[in-house]
Amino acid sequence: MTLVIAHRGASVARPPGNTVEAFHAARDAGADWVELDVRLTADGVLAVHHDDRLPDGRLIAGMAGADLPTWVPTLTEALDACTPMGVNVEIKVDGSVAGSMAEPRLVADAVAVLTGLATPRRFLVSSFTWSVLDQVRQLAPELATALLGLDPSSGPDMITAATTGGHRAVSPWDPFVTPALVERAHGAGIEVHSWTVDDPVRMAELVDMEVDGIITNVPDSARPIVDAGR
Repeated sequence: MTLVIAHRGASVARPPGNTVEAFHAARDAGADWVELDVRLTADGVLAVHHDDRLPDGRLIAGMAGADLPTWVPTLTEALDACTPMGVNVEIKVDGSVAGSMAEPRLVADAVAVLTGLATPRRFLVSSFTWSVLDQVRQLAPELATALLGLDPSSGPDMITAATTGGHRAVSPWDPFVTPALVERAHGAGIEVHSWTVDDPVRMAELVDMEVDGIITNVPDSARPIVDAGR
């Protein structure tokens, strides 16, 4: 069964996404899951925001949580807004956070929030920084994890890495998702989540391939296509 995963919530209907309103709109559109991004402020607040900076240029990693705009939710607020949908939590490790003391704190604090809730199986933790997911697995093996990437054929093999690392899924960029890739992943017991897909024709192709999740900015468009393919 293919899941409709709302990218930053219903981010087209409620721009810029990653807001409480966008998560509520995703639920209303019939999304099965939401994908969101989490970062750490200078004083340790888990902020849900895609880019490392706010639109006004302020670096999230360099500011206090109290100074965030009201439309930027904390991870706890975002997870509450996504209930009862599943949530793919992408841990953002880039810029000044990558390789710094803030990186393990971000991972540990995000894991603590997710495992502190009564339904850890409702969550999937993903990252482009695969070492982050190794940290997640060490801290909380009960949390499912997914390797994010671009082209699975370049660099380390995603499916092999997912299998050996104990990860549930791979999430490559959509142009690189093929029937052969899906078949190989499924043969290894690994799910495939394709990002980011807004074209209805491509959505139907992915459903026919039996991908496990379509990450989309338009869950309202994806819902009937996925349902028709079941």
